[in-house]
Amino acid sequence: MRLRVARHTANLEPIIRFYGDILGLEVIGSFEDHDGYNGIFLGIKGAGWHLEFTTSAQQPQHQTDEDDLLVFYQQTEADHEVLKQKFAANNIKPVTAKNPYWNANGICYTDPDGYMIVIAIAGIY
Repeated sequence: MRLRVARHTANLEPIIRFYGDILGLEVIGSFEDHDGYNGIFLGIKGAGWHLEFTTSAQQPQHQTDEDDLLVFYQQTEADHEVLKQKFAANNIKPVTAKNPYWNANGICYTDPDGYMIVIAIAGIY
């Protein structure tokens, strides 16, 4: 089984920068003008999952909730620290999660669409 998490956005370039350049996901595909949609796939080649972000003439109707999270696990404390420094270097500040578990076991950021992500260390779940 594979997984695709798809979301419509009005912020495609900032999303690519956030998830690609800063978080470190790879562009594994893209498309243009497919029935009025453009999109990009970001993930890790061979991982069996990826994120899809699309744009179209219609604006997204997001209704984010503080408990809507994507959680990314780093393999080591050193990897975790490098990623925290990349967010800081791009002036993306941590935010406080509603669920205290994520504040104790990870670091949280808000993406350009207002959705929260958590960066945690593998094995903490």
